[in-house]
Amino acid sequence: MGAGDERHKRRYFPSHFPKGLLRHSAIGDTLGPMTTGELTLAASARRAILKPSVNWLLAFLPITLVLERAHAAAPLVFFSAALAIIPAAKLIVHSTEHIATRTGDAVGGLLNATFGNAPELIIAIVALNAGLMDLVRASIIGAILANLLLALGVSMFLGGLRYHDQRYNADASRVYSSMMLLAVITLIIPGALEGSFSQAQFTPHILSLNTALAVLLLLAYGLYLLFMLKTHGELFKSAGGSKAEHHAGAAWGLPRAIGSLVGASVLAAWMSEILVGAAEGTGKALGMSQAFIGLVLVAVVGGAAESLSAIAAGRKNKMDLSIGIALGSSIQIALFVAPVLVLLSWLIAPQPLTLAFHRAELGALLLTVLIGAVVVGDGRANWYKGVQLIVVYVAIALLSYFVPQVST
Repeated sequence: MGAGDERHKRRYFPSHFPKGLLRHSAIGDTLGPMTTGELTLAASARRAILKPSVNWLLAFLPITLVLERAHAAAPLVFFSAALAIIPAAKLIVHSTEHIATRTGDAVGGLLNATFGNAPELIIAIVALNAGLMDLVRASIIGAILANLLLALGVSMFLGGLRYHDQRYNADASRVYSSMMLLAVITLIIPGALEGSFSQAQFTPHILSLNTALAVLLLLAYGLYLLFMLKTHGELFKSAGGSKAEHHAGAAWGLPRAIGSLVGASVLAAWMSEILVGAAEGTGKALGMSQAFIGLVLVAVVGGAAESLSAIAAGRKNKMDLSIGIALGSSIQIALFVAPVLVLLSWLIAPQPLTLAFHRAELGALLLTVLIGAVVVGDGRANWYKGVQLIVVYVAIALLSYFVPQVST
């Protein structure tokens, strides 16, 4: 080989280039080293495929459909559908964060609560149609408890581990707390009426009262939206004292973010419908009551979207968004979802739904709202406040498991 050939070889085939990164033509001729851009793209694709990801759980989507068609055991269908909801919830998280960067935390939290509550609404409608009234009532209470205690508690705990002190808008949190107290007082009324009449008198009176309260709650929710979005929006602005983390990479356009949010919510609602269909069989197979399934399992899975959104926001030091999601979702369930279910029950359920919750459920709800108001009222969050909320949630969950008759 001559000197010219040797120089040609060194030019196109550098000896320091890693083995295995030379491109080859279709007939096997070596064409030269891959470019830097091609190497980066190949490495990124390899990392995306091999790196553990929540998106791997999308495999449970076809698995759930196969199990349902094959009439598999109810617990298998239930937990497979629950796992399939998780990646949809993650997409809702990302979509909400991108929308919030353009609309503000208050509107972003409202959108997340609305789309995140879609699975819970679907679950309750399916249960209504099946006549599972105890499950519906337990899921309403359970969804509020999961947001106020579990989601917000984990958000504060994980955020507090990364940041010594997290600040947020105390005015907004006080508005949220007062709305929740209003909702709890309204929900107590049907149960309090039960002791004032005989059983024969109670049914017609309670049905009329529930319909009137449903309309009243929907009116209150509409005025709450007007207050938050139109007349007093300044009360819900994010606190400016904290430095929040920002998105890695380019921000999504608004059409992409909204489209992803809608699509993920539809997927979550679809899997939720399958999940609730297997809920009763799962409870019987595992020895769980409808109260525990509705109060804990269905509530946690159905609310996975907004819960993960609130937790992700807390970890990124966006406590205004986190509280807006957790408390905003609870307000929407109490003032919108519950009355809508009461009105829909006249059309699709074997019998009208009443909001006459058991005293133990109402007691747990009232204590939850009170401790939530105390914890979030000062505009500062830390990890120990999160621990307090989580402990209360676990205690209530244990109560519903070991004393299932409290909701019968």
